[in-house]
Amino acid sequence: MTASSPGHTHDVVIVGGGHNALVAAAYLARAGAKVVVFERLDHVGGAAVSERPWRGIDARLSRYSYLVSLLPRAIMRDLGVHVDLRRRRFSSYTPDPADPSRGLLVDTADAAATAASFERTLGDPAEAERFAAFGRRLGPLAAAVFPSMTEPLATASEMRARVGDDALWSDVVERPLGSMLRASLQSDLARGVALTDGLIGTFAASDEPSLRQNRCFLYHVIGGGTGDWDVPVGGMGRVSAELERAAREAGAEIRLDSLVTSVTPDGEVHVYSRIGEKVRGRLVLSGVGDDVLSHLLREGGTASPEEPSAEGAQVKVNMLLRRLPRLHDTAVRPEHAFAGTFHVNETMTQLDAAHASATAGSVPDPLPAEIYCHSLTDPSILGEDLRAAGAQTLTLFGLQVPHRLVAGRDRVAARGELLAAAQRSLDSVLAEPIAEVVWEAPDGSPCIEARTTADLEDSLGMAAGDIFHGPLSWPWLDEPATTPAERWGVATEHPRILVCGSSARRGGAVSGIGGHNAAHAAMELLGL
Repeated sequence: MTASSPGHTHDVVIVGGGHNALVAAAYLARAGAKVVVFERLDHVGGAAVSERPWRGIDARLSRYSYLVSLLPRAIMRDLGVHVDLRRRRFSSYTPDPADPSRGLLVDTADAAATAASFERTLGDPAEAERFAAFGRRLGPLAAAVFPSMTEPLATASEMRARVGDDALWSDVVERPLGSMLRASLQSDLARGVALTDGLIGTFAASDEPSLRQNRCFLYHVIGGGTGDWDVPVGGMGRVSAELERAAREAGAEIRLDSLVTSVTPDGEVHVYSRIGEKVRGRLVLSGVGDDVLSHLLREGGTASPEEPSAEGAQVKVNMLLRRLPRLHDTAVRPEHAFAGTFHVNETMTQLDAAHASATAGSVPDPLPAEIYCHSLTDPSILGEDLRAAGAQTLTLFGLQVPHRLVAGRDRVAARGELLAAAQRSLDSVLAEPIAEVVWEAPDGSPCIEARTTADLEDSLGMAAGDIFHGPLSWPWLDEPATTPAERWGVATEHPRILVCGSSARRGGAVSGIGGHNAAHAAMELLGL
């Protein structure tokens, strides 16, 4: 076991107890480091938790994050983590906003049924093949990039050579996503389905010159080398619980109800807890966002940028239903339509119009959204009585809702406005109002809640409700790195402070990649 240097209480001090921090703690403790994790809440997991939002109701929802794609199997094997990830047969259903009696159903097990739904909805029998060909074209990108996510960073030229398709590289990495979608697909509806992968938690238009939508798109289509997104059985809390177990069994110390109040570049960390203490690590790993870390450094007396870089761009609505709502489209069974991603008012035109509305300061109307029914794939998240009654969960994720629309406003009023917008949008494509099928709690209140970016900031400490802790970066470097922290994409301007959360160069989503890479950089620096 490595002994801490004189003056140091630990080899590694980790700020924040999200899932990435737990991954880092487990790897480092297994390597023999003395590790402590400080979490301000009374539980670990950050956004990767399962909760019961409604008192007296036995429904455990993945309240914030909900699907797994980027968590490498190698991390699970290394740490002995056991999570059952279930693949969804139906990838998506997209009703035509102009005529919700028809819609695109993408059935991964029945290409003929998929083609029939495209022809019935669009009147174009070839669009289904164009859509499938678009997905196949991205294959080399996923196959090349995803395995690299747990390796030292390649350079852009090295990654381009691995992909082996210069035209594909140019379309995804060098030009706004909108141009590739218009060249690949003919219908506004299919283009919108593809564009949504570039807008999850990201405020952008299809032709945004910053390419932030392209970076978000890349992360969404490379997961597992296939781009598939899976449901964790037992909810997202099961993932964090397994990672916590792995970290504790490896010997990591995890302290709850412990708020870090300041950090210094030489590894001194002040903690406010029941006992109050000061610890010093040979290294500090930050599992919080860059904006939060900057604040902690300023509190520790170090000049640090005050300009915020984070801005979330979503609203999430969790619901418990008595049953699935009826559809206008009688050719599609509700249990198929809701089994994958149900796209609501998400044509490419609508998504760009929503971005323009939000840029001008208005909540988009209609609000683009997508919904998921996790209980169809994993009934275990519902209690026995709820399952027997036919209840189902429903989660709505609204797009193009930047934090600026709610910042500084009354929380209740902002939440109410966004919930109303979400319900109007959803009702516009259903055959009955969603309110008619919402389960009622014992006190008579409807089992429906909205979580805005302001709510995420308050409850999870995510600056501006940004689920990525700041702008996503390409998962490669322009030039070769010179230090372990740079090679692994976890460097800060302070050599003894590394990033282990979603702020890492390959952070974002429930992946554990930031924690894995920070741990490997730390092991190099500590000589483990």
